[in-house]
Amino acid sequence: MREFPEGDEGLLTQRRASLVRKSFLAQISTMLDLLNHINIESSVNMNIEKIAEKQQANLYEAIIGAIYLDGGIEPCRNLILDTIWAHRTEAWKATNYKGKLIEYCHIKDIGSPIFNVKDISGPDHQKTFEIEVKIDDRSFPTGMGLDKKSAEQTAAKIALEQMDAPF
Repeated sequence: MREFPEGDEGLLTQRRASLVRKSFLAQISTMLDLLNHINIESSVNMNIEKIAEKQQANLYEAIIGAIYLDGGIEPCRNLILDTIWAHRTEAWKATNYKGKLIEYCHIKDIGSPIFNVKDISGPDHQKTFEIEVKIDDRSFPTGMGLDKKSAEQTAAKIALEQMDAPF
């Protein structure tokens, strides 16, 4: 709120969400080199990007929790300020294409986008999702990703590009 005194609820929500996004927390964990200070079960395949990112983010969250249990809120606050808050502009640069598409559709009054899973392929540990976006009766080319969320982001970006929407 202090950073964006004139920011509306939507902007503040986007900013907050970007700071707790799994990919950003994993980036912070990597920056702190946290994985080199723990033992990882040999059955966890850290060569799979999706698994590694999730483990990195979970590790950072676990450390925050452990610090809270051990020392209370003030040491947690200090760590968060020194890590997450210090790198907030990096998190805010990441574009939420799905959010932008929803916002654009509402501004243009063309209905809400509907995201449909067209296909899921690959082994259980490394699935690929194919997502299609429909707005009214118009379908857009599909987006692909290693999880549903990233496939939706790709599909939304394609739809925005095809509609010549600013983003």
